Amino acid sequence: MTDFAERRRMMVDTQVRPSDVTKYPIIEAMLAVPREAFVPDAQAEGAYADQNVPLGNGRVLVEARTLGKTLDALDISNDELVLDLGCGLGYSTAVIARMAQMVIGVEEDETMGSEAASLLSDVGADNAIVHQGPLAQGAAEHGPYDVIMVQEAVETLPEEIMSQLKEGGRIAALMMTGALGEVKIGYKANGAISWRFAFNATAPVLPGFEAAKEFAL
Repeated sequence: MTDFAERRRMMVDTQVRPSDVTKYPIIEAMLAVPREAFVPDAQAEGAYADQNVPLGNGRVLVEARTLGKTLDALDISNDELVLDLGCGLGYSTAVIARMAQMVIGVEEDETMGSEAASLLSDVGADNAIVHQGPLAQGAAEHGPYDVIMVQEAVETLPEEIMSQLKEGGRIAALMMTGALGEVKIGYKANGAISWRFAFNATAPVLPGFEAAKEFAL
C-alpha cells in the first residue's frame, strides 16, 4: 500500500524546501493536504512527481515547486480573503485555506467544480467555497480580494479580474510567451497594478486567458 504521507514529506523536502520555500504556513499546509486526493484516480500514484499532473480536458495541477514558490511570493496571512482562479479539483484551494481567513476557488468545468467542493469538505476546509462559472469573470460577488492567485498560466489577464483586487492587494500569475513562462506578482496601488518577476515556470494556458490571435494577410 502506498504511503502517501511519506511521499508528501519527500515532496516538501526535495521539491519545495530546496526552492527556497521556508515559510512555516506553506510547509505545514503542503504536508497536511493529501495531494493524491485532488487528482483523478489514475494519476494518484504520480501526484507527488516533480511535474504538472494532468487533470483531464487539457488542465493540470501545477507542480509543487511552482505552487510553493508562488505562495511564498504572495505571503498570504490568516486575515486575508483570497481568490483562487482555476482551482481544478481543489488542491490549491485546500492549501490556501490553511493559510487564509477565507478562499474562493473558481472553476469553469462543472464536473471538476462539483468534485472540488466535495473534496474540500472531505478535508475539512470549512473556510473554502467553490464558485462555478467562467474563469475570466472571477467571482466579484465575494470580493474585493486581498490576494488573487491564478492557477496554471495566462497569456493575458482580463480587466474584470484585476478590478476584483483590493487597493494594496497582490495578484500572482504565470505569464506565458510561447513556451517560456514567468511567474509575476502584481501589486495594486492607486488603481494600477505594477508587476515584478518572481521565477520561471511553465503550464497550460487557462481557458479565457489566451491572447487574441493576430492574422496576417
